[in-house]
Amino acid sequence: MMSAEYAKSGSQPRRSAEEDAELWARFTGKAGEEATASPIHRLKIAGSAPDGFGLYPRPAAPPDELRGESLMRDIWRIGMAKVEMPGGRPPWSEPLPSRHFTDRVHRFDWLGDLFTQGDAGADRARYLVDDWIENFGRFNGFAWRAGCTADRVWNWMLCGPGLFEHGPEEAVQHRLEVFGRQVRHVDALHEDCSEPAARWRIAAVMAAHAICVRRGKGLDEAFERLDNECTAQILPDGGHVSRSPARGLRTMLDLCVLKDLTERSERPVPEFMLRWIERLGGMIGFFRAGDGALPPFNDSQESLPETVDAALSRLQAPPRRFTVAPKSGFHKLQKGETCLILDAGNAPEEPFGDGAHAGALGFELHDAEARLITSCGYSPEVDIDWQAAVRRTGAHSTLIIANEDSAPFRRNEDTGLVFPVGPEGISAKRLEEADEIWLDAQHGGYKKTFGLLHRRRLFMSGDGRRLTGEDSLARPVSQGTADSDRTIPYVVRFHLHPTVTATMGDTAIRLESESGSVWRFKTSHEAARLEKTIYLARGIVEQSWQIVLSGRANPDSDGSTPPNAVRWAFLKDRPA
Repeated sequence: MMSAEYAKSGSQPRRSAEEDAELWARFTGKAGEEATASPIHRLKIAGSAPDGFGLYPRPAAPPDELRGESLMRDIWRIGMAKVEMPGGRPPWSEPLPSRHFTDRVHRFDWLGDLFTQGDAGADRARYLVDDWIENFGRFNGFAWRAGCTADRVWNWMLCGPGLFEHGPEEAVQHRLEVFGRQVRHVDALHEDCSEPAARWRIAAVMAAHAICVRRGKGLDEAFERLDNECTAQILPDGGHVSRSPARGLRTMLDLCVLKDLTERSERPVPEFMLRWIERLGGMIGFFRAGDGALPPFNDSQESLPETVDAALSRLQAPPRRFTVAPKSGFHKLQKGETCLILDAGNAPEEPFGDGAHAGALGFELHDAEARLITSCGYSPEVDIDWQAAVRRTGAHSTLIIANEDSAPFRRNEDTGLVFPVGPEGISAKRLEEADEIWLDAQHGGYKKTFGLLHRRRLFMSGDGRRLTGEDSLARPVSQGTADSDRTIPYVVRFHLHPTVTATMGDTAIRLESESGSVWRFKTSHEAARLEKTIYLARGIVEQSWQIVLSGRANPDSDGSTPPNAVRWAFLKDRPA
């Protein structure tokens, strides 16, 4: 993985414009292609400015005041890249570090953060919107891509009172005109859009627009479109079909905005909206870690705890507690202050797997508010090549054979992106007895290539102070005898959270969490070592460590003994 290179250098390499364009095209697919506007399309999006808003949507999530303060200091930061714009100049007034950076700027996710900075922040926000309109308001192939435009329109609507109720009448009218053009643009693109996140946000925009601007006209059609997207993108247990906790959170927050808007317009809230909010809330409660944030499964990051709290506060009652999410494919083991969540589900089908990871049987392990074991994580803020690298199996706390992914990646011809397939035969069984939990999981992702099944067995003690595990590789009887007796290399990885301090000892690896609690990692395996790795889920590329157990498997083993069986344990020495 290129993470090792970063861990040594500690900095992000510079790229030429040509290299950046090539990376952007490779990792964003058709969603990254510039929008085009035929004469017919231009006629569709032409029209007069809306009369104004009868009602404004209200944000369901709190703004990021720290980012607002940074923007007022003229600092624009996306992932590892930082741009300073003295005098409050717009970021698009000069070349930006990458297309990824430019994309994040054009989505205006930062707009609400500026409005937290008093009158000066509101003036700066309006100035930047007006300057954007001056430069991009008619049309721009990059800035007017479907997903980028839908996000920008949504963010403008959430800041509507500050944008459309203040300033010279001519400026307000100009903002309304460009707002209306963008709404018509995404509405025309929705039917042919293959990007799930863009389809969702367009449906949300059109429902809000029908209430706020059209005074209810077209609302039935907008709600029908939203209902269809809910059915397509939310699983019956409340998980997002992408298997990303952060996407589920974003979906719930959008529905909460629309529910509040519908109620304030004195209209009945559709039953489907209430049902899906409750189910999404249940899964967010399932995933919520002791520190209040979410785990970085698939293309998910550590969302701000305040955002998670804001979503859960919208529920009529606290979310019900459960330990198995069968449709989403996650199992939860929790005793005392120790919590483990295991990924035991198939990768989503296309196009919903375009951001999914090949992390079968990987897990998150937390001790109260402290995170111990994780993956390399993910963040939409870090550059796209990093996002792609951490999708591989080696970036997860699981077993990998010969550096091959447990779920091979295939190309989606409709989106131009790759998605993981499988793995075959993934399953998990649990047994709870005498306050103790056993979990027995396996997958056949390596059966076709190497003739081996990966089995992971976990045991958590009743007080949560002991987690023992075994990773084994077994040849199914149905495979017959292997053609060769050549051994097969494998590695078991446990990625440590950046807040964990790891120290090699003679008989164990000492792990100290940020809360001060101390754990020991022990194994009967002879080749345990610590190696550098990276972590993305806090919005930057951070250095961290991983525990690595490597070996060579017998191709004809039943998996009951070494070298095909690796036993290990996490033992809590003392509380914080």
